[in-house]
Amino acid sequence: MTKKTITSEQVDRWRIVPRLFICLYGLAFFRATEWFMALPEPTNAQSAYISVIVGAGAAWFGLYVSSGKSSVKTETETQVKE
Repeated sequence: MTKKTITSEQVDRWRIVPRLFICLYGLAFFRATEWFMALPEPTNAQSAYISVIVGAGAAWFGLYVSSGKSSVKTETETQVKE
C-alpha cells in the first residue's frame, strides 16, 4: 500500500482558510441580522452597525472570489480561409 502525501500546493488549491472565513462570516451575518430584526425600535447607530457588517461581507466576498489562481484558460482559434 502506497502512502499518499499531501503537498502544500494541494492545500493551497483547497483554499481551506478563505472558505472557513466565509462560513464564519455567514454565521456572524445571520446572528447579527437576527439580533437587528428582534429590536423593537432600532436606533441609527444600530442600523449603521448592520450596514458595516453587510458592507464588510460584500468586500470580503469580493476578495474571496478574486483571490487564488484563475482557472479560466483561453485558447485562440485559428480559422482557415478557403
